[in-house]
Amino acid sequence: MVDTIDNDFEGISLLEYTERAYLDYSMYVINDRALPFIGDGLKPVQRRIIYAMSQLGITFQAKYVKSARTVGDVTGKFHPHGEVACYESMVHMAQWFSFRYPLVDGSGNWGAPDDPKSFAAQRYTESRLSRWTPLLLSELGQGTVDYVPNFDGTLDEPIWLPARAPFFLLNGASGIAVGMATDILPHNLREVVKASITLLERKSTTLDELMTIIRGPDLPTGGVITSTADEIRQIYETGNGTLRGRAKYIDEKSLDGGKEVVITELPYQSSPAKILEQIAGQIVAKKLPMVIDVRDESDYENPTRLVLVLRSNRVDVDRLMLHLFATTDLERTYRFNLNLIGLDRKPKVKPLRNALLEWLDFRRDTVRRRIEHRLEYIKRRLHILDGMLIAFANLDEVIRIIREEDEPKQVLMSRFELSSEQADAILDLRLRQLAKLEEEKLQHDQQELSTEQEDLSRILGSRRRMNTLIKNELIEIAEEYGDDRRTEIAGSVEASVAYSVEDLETNEPVTVVLSQKGWVRGAKGHDLDASTLPYRAGDEYLAHVHSRTNLVCNFLATNGRVYSVPVRELPSARGQGEPLSGRFNIDAETQFVGAFNSDAGKVLLTSQKGIGFVADVESVVATTRNGKVVMNLETDNAPLVPVAFKEGDSVALVSSKGNLLVIELGDVPEQNRGRGVNLMNIPKAAFAAGDESMLGAAVVGEKVSLYVDYGGRQLTLRYRDLDPYRGKRAQRGKALPRNWRNNIIGLSTESRT
Repeated sequence: MVDTIDNDFEGISLLEYTERAYLDYSMYVINDRALPFIGDGLKPVQRRIIYAMSQLGITFQAKYVKSARTVGDVTGKFHPHGEVACYESMVHMAQWFSFRYPLVDGSGNWGAPDDPKSFAAQRYTESRLSRWTPLLLSELGQGTVDYVPNFDGTLDEPIWLPARAPFFLLNGASGIAVGMATDILPHNLREVVKASITLLERKSTTLDELMTIIRGPDLPTGGVITSTADEIRQIYETGNGTLRGRAKYIDEKSLDGGKEVVITELPYQSSPAKILEQIAGQIVAKKLPMVIDVRDESDYENPTRLVLVLRSNRVDVDRLMLHLFATTDLERTYRFNLNLIGLDRKPKVKPLRNALLEWLDFRRDTVRRRIEHRLEYIKRRLHILDGMLIAFANLDEVIRIIREEDEPKQVLMSRFELSSEQADAILDLRLRQLAKLEEEKLQHDQQELSTEQEDLSRILGSRRRMNTLIKNELIEIAEEYGDDRRTEIAGSVEASVAYSVEDLETNEPVTVVLSQKGWVRGAKGHDLDASTLPYRAGDEYLAHVHSRTNLVCNFLATNGRVYSVPVRELPSARGQGEPLSGRFNIDAETQFVGAFNSDAGKVLLTSQKGIGFVADVESVVATTRNGKVVMNLETDNAPLVPVAFKEGDSVALVSSKGNLLVIELGDVPEQNRGRGVNLMNIPKAAFAAGDESMLGAAVVGEKVSLYVDYGGRQLTLRYRDLDPYRGKRAQRGKALPRNWRNNIIGLSTESRT
């Protein structure tokens, strides 16, 4: 059996069919939905909305009309798509924060910067064309554009609008097509028109010269563009790239004399509500300790006014804002992609200069068509006037022919050699128009039209005259419709950087208190007597360290390990603290002997056998729950209280027998981990029997007094009093006076100013 194909159908492969269908769809989306036309800067749905409103007479001077009426006309006559999508496009053109020069003037709820889609339904809102739409519509009926049938062939619609200004830059555009997209930021009308005039006067004007006029986009919500001039130039030269924008802020004093930061302008397409939420979230998370509160004081007179209440007048506002720029939508990056449908009806990414030159070609063609349309009208009008003046010159004969002849039109045409149009005009005259003054008026009109015809013909025949006409019209547009720039071009600015953990830490004095059973807490201030704090039953005071909230406190344990805790994480001294064993992996036999701060610089580590060394504090800070091994200790040896210091020249060592040895600090080796060397000679037999051990060590200098603590009393030794006790490392030292040898607890020091 042989398959046959009906001659009414075309047989093609599935691959060819899908390629063709996809290409057709792609071109439809590109040309008829997503990308704007360079001439009027509008997408089809926007153009149809404006045209439909003009046909309904809803101009900027008319009364507001229900938006549902406009949407119904647009979808029913020109744009056969969903009403919701059509209304959203209409809303977008009415939002002051979306369009630099809104094309729709709305009454009612048309959305807000917080939520652009929070607008009311079309049955509740009213609208009319804005005051800028004459720049798109005023030349529409003057032969400037071609018309095509609408979707059902019952009406005609313009293929574009005869824009008198380059709207593709004024309001910008954004859209996603198939395989391409457009993202054009709004610009200032005065600047764009002035740049167009410059190119009109001198086509060879360079991009650098244009950028002295157009410094960058001019966004509806203001703000600050922080991209450098070179970055903006690169975007305008290639037609695509990215720009950065920031909010604008000022300092103010609150009613109570405090300090506030007021954000007055936001980046384009930023939501104030979202920014408030982002800042409030950081305040709650304690990532902005310098900010007490944030509130929105925006109103009709101040569309944007976000207030940050600062904790202190000493807060660095600029540094705070750099942090917020980095962590919130107060700074945004914008895509710029000057992708347009050109005069050749093809989409292309165009450099700024080329795009303006192409628009000037569009404008020149529009003005040419307008002049030709006007000349055609003048020609027809002068032809009619010639016939009417012939009638006035032979008025009696004309009246006779009209009264007596059966076919006066044919007789008039043959008698005075008139055309059909001239004869009809004569027959349509009213009696009152036969007055002498009417003849004079016709002669005056003929003279004026003849003069205008000559002027327009000269313009058409001269490119220079055409350019001058366009230039003058652009100057008038800039004067009537132009406004001041809203967005500041800051150029190179300090980069936005979020606060580091160290930046956010407060620097307040804290006394870290350690108990004998390893419970720790932090008390505000340094004037606390730690021994008077309440402790758990069976527990008592062991040691304390004057620290600060931005430091790390390091605890030395009997296993020779150092365990580190950020001071800001310590519990308050109002309670009894928390056990360090809960933070770290410590066995039950391990106890803590002392603590020192992370900013100490150096720490002297010693043990009961008189062995020790000096370590750099940074090298012994622990980062894990297991701590960090610093001292290698024998089973029968135990570490003494660590001695942190920043300066000094001698080390004082005391034994339980009352011997005091002062050696040079330079004789003590520096190492980050190990056993150390003999600092003081403690006899092995005496140590093994428990008769003698080293009790403490201290670093001393010229401005340091040494205290030998025993039995609740202290022996004070000034720097010069230590000379009799000086010796070499690993010696026994010299015995203290007899009255001071018993019940020695250890050593302590105090600096003298």
